[in-house]
Amino acid sequence: MISIESVLLVIIGVLLFELIVFVHEFGHFITAKKSGVKVNEFALGMGPKLIKFQKGETLYSLRLFPIGGFCAMEGEDSESKDERSFANKAVWKRMIIVVAGAVMNLLLGFVLMMITLAPVERFASNKIALFMDDAPSSQTLKVGDEIQAINGYRFSTSMDLTFALATAKSNEMSFDVKRDGSYLHFDSVKFGTVERDGKEMIQLDFQVQGIDNSFGVLVSQSFLSTVSTVRMVWSSLLGLVTGQFGFNEVAGPIGMTSAISQVASEGLKSSFWDALNNLIYIMTIITLNLGVVNLLPLPALDGGRLVFLIIEAIRRKPIKPEHEGLIHGIGMAALMIFMVIISINDVIRLFS
Repeated sequence: MISIESVLLVIIGVLLFELIVFVHEFGHFITAKKSGVKVNEFALGMGPKLIKFQKGETLYSLRLFPIGGFCAMEGEDSESKDERSFANKAVWKRMIIVVAGAVMNLLLGFVLMMITLAPVERFASNKIALFMDDAPSSQTLKVGDEIQAINGYRFSTSMDLTFALATAKSNEMSFDVKRDGSYLHFDSVKFGTVERDGKEMIQLDFQVQGIDNSFGVLVSQSFLSTVSTVRMVWSSLLGLVTGQFGFNEVAGPIGMTSAISQVASEGLKSSFWDALNNLIYIMTIITLNLGVVNLLPLPALDGGRLVFLIIEAIRRKPIKPEHEGLIHGIGMAALMIFMVIISINDVIRLFS
């Protein structure tokens, strides 16, 4: 039987996802308005209109399917003689409008990160406090060492430590530490391993010192955790390109829905508030992912549009709209095919 808490979490999850979309499109919207660009429609959701109203020159609408939204600017994707069209504005203004959506997603990620970390009593520092009994790493590392990097991956938060351990190819890793004011590098720091779900995982054998929570610490740790998440997303994307991660490790909308359901269910085992905090955290990851991915220099993405604007700024004249439109169209088609393949892979994973 479905509980009231589960229904509430679903509703909150949908609202949070729509908040992510709203914030992204609002970034485009507000910078367009401030730049003097005519906005024809600001829509939340896709498909048939449920609610709509006209205010000034802009139509505001709420649509049936909560899977996206858009900010339709005059002359954005077609020629327009209107002096307030997107294409007729200075190239630097268009650059700001294009990147504003992703920037707003990153800012939202920081705010949500603060909400999820607020209940934390103590944060992990980068200073080793103690080793477990017979810890292999104690042969090289010492209590008081301040970890700077693991396998070349800069260390700022416990998330960096987790990511470095999870992506290590063996149980021997390089460490950069600060010891007694000197910076040292160790090539082969050994750890034990443990088997989980049929995979051999590195077992951490030391603990780090804690940092008591306060408002100032919360702000700094939220910022560092946001940066760590962005770096983790970027490193994961590079890992896909270089072959470090396989295609089966990529999740699409269906996979993300499954993950959201799992973390919410785990949280409900203890309390509704733990489930809600888990839900907010995974939405934090999603909005930061959206911010990073949208800035990639790929056709159909904001980053792809930014590339064309940079080329225009260098050439001092725009690329022909039909040529840019064709490239973005091909990019959108490729993106749709990619999403279909990922979704099929998600379904297969669910049943296997």
